[in-house]
Amino acid sequence: MSNTSVPGVSILGPVSAQHAEILTPECLQFYATLHRIFNTTRKNLLQRRVFRQQELDRGVLPDFLPETAHIRNDLHWRAAKPAPGLRDRRVEITGPVDRKMVINALNSGAMTYMADFEDSHAPTWENNLDGQINMRDAVRGTISYVGPNGKEYKLRQDGKVATLIVRPRGWHLDEKHVIVDGQPASASIFDFALYFFHNAKASIERGFGPYFYLPKMESHLEARLWNDIFNVAQDMIGIPRGTIRGTVLIETILAAFEMDEIIYELREHSSGLNCGRWDYIFSVIKKFRLNPLFVLPDRSDVTMTVPFMDAYVRLLIKTCHQRGVHAMGGMAAQIPIKDDPKANDAAMARVKADKLREVLAGHDGTWVAHPALIKIAMDIFNDHMPQPNQIHIRRDDVHVTAKDLLNMRVPGAITEAGIRNNLSVGLIYMEAWLRGVGCVPIHHLMEDAATAEISRSQLWQWARHRSVTREGKEITPEWLLQLLNEEVEKLKQQLGGQRFSASKFELAKRYMATQITGDDKYADFLTTLIYNEIITTGSNKAKI
Repeated sequence: MSNTSVPGVSILGPVSAQHAEILTPECLQFYATLHRIFNTTRKNLLQRRVFRQQELDRGVLPDFLPETAHIRNDLHWRAAKPAPGLRDRRVEITGPVDRKMVINALNSGAMTYMADFEDSHAPTWENNLDGQINMRDAVRGTISYVGPNGKEYKLRQDGKVATLIVRPRGWHLDEKHVIVDGQPASASIFDFALYFFHNAKASIERGFGPYFYLPKMESHLEARLWNDIFNVAQDMIGIPRGTIRGTVLIETILAAFEMDEIIYELREHSSGLNCGRWDYIFSVIKKFRLNPLFVLPDRSDVTMTVPFMDAYVRLLIKTCHQRGVHAMGGMAAQIPIKDDPKANDAAMARVKADKLREVLAGHDGTWVAHPALIKIAMDIFNDHMPQPNQIHIRRDDVHVTAKDLLNMRVPGAITEAGIRNNLSVGLIYMEAWLRGVGCVPIHHLMEDAATAEISRSQLWQWARHRSVTREGKEITPEWLLQLLNEEVEKLKQQLGGQRFSASKFELAKRYMATQITGDDKYADFLTTLIYNEIITTGSNKAKI
């Protein structure tokens, strides 16, 4: 451990000379101040999640909050007007904060780029600090990269780069390489503070502001915490309140019941809501995992048109437009299939259908994971949304009830192929994450933590309730562990003994085995379950 020049703040990880440019005493003091003011509230809100889960486990289903009905029923209040660079968000690209990926995303032709410190990012200490350096250089337009083959990457010179939006980690995560007053740092506040301290004023000078995507919230009180942090942070560095903008990912079933309230809490800083579809499915499974009425079929059957997903989308669009903010669509995770034109055509057709559904429903923009999908999405939105957004479409025809949001009539079945796919996705993603890679192409889809969460949670749910496959086989813990061994053996055969031995698959298998048997060892998040495996400590290389 290295004590810094900031009282009460210690850094456990190694710090290179370059990283010391980010971890300055002034920045650490700024972070420590925010942490000391707000970390107790964060912990109380996390404990509130525990109590809420206990209610769900007893069979108490969520509903719209009676105590906040006055916010929902008041049709006159509005959130902030779109900020510079956020009026037209028809296509957003997302991805991790690797230097080359940041450059390619900013140059991609998308309107905005969500630089991700969360689900597509493995939060090793080096990755986190490298990402902050990349953000600093991206904001100032100086970012460049030379690949191993000598190819140089730099920002396009015509000024047509995407507006930068940063996604910090969720409230549930700690940053264990930083200790404040004897306690691990809040990863959310850490990611926010470092980016904001170094880049808020520089981004304003360049015509946009410090913009954020806010993940995995479960209540409007968690949005209130972000709003309070925004206000204090803006006051501390001397920029006007309301300069920050935050788009909230509605990716938990509980947040779906508090959309109005979440926008209301952030209204001075709100730039809308996003349909975080994969985490939303994960949340439904996780929150109702003890309830047999919420058992879902294969992941591939849980589409955006099934009742509970369709209701969530319609309510989100109506809520956002009523309050004057953007309603962003979900992720297209497909990636080009270069060696199979027929399969590639089918995959791109699914992307087109998905984006057409979104724009016709009233979404103001959409997400893609790969640059090759930008033109597909852009053409569809250009054809059907010639204006910058569709906020004027109020969707007064929509009336979504609690029962609609909880309608689990999902056609489909559980299949052995679906089970094996979940095992494969979970293993491959976890192995990559343990190596420090947070975004992985698997079976022609760009997978991140959210899809790995669906994979292991479905297996746990099916084992817990002894579900039966379409083929008529009961799903038992013993059978799933057998299939797990078989899938690992397949990977070993594909990789060869030497490459397999050098991989983290045995470690991933060990953790996966604890998460698929339907017992009480179910972890709230995979990333918290395996985080200790990527913590590194060492002596500092530079004075902080």
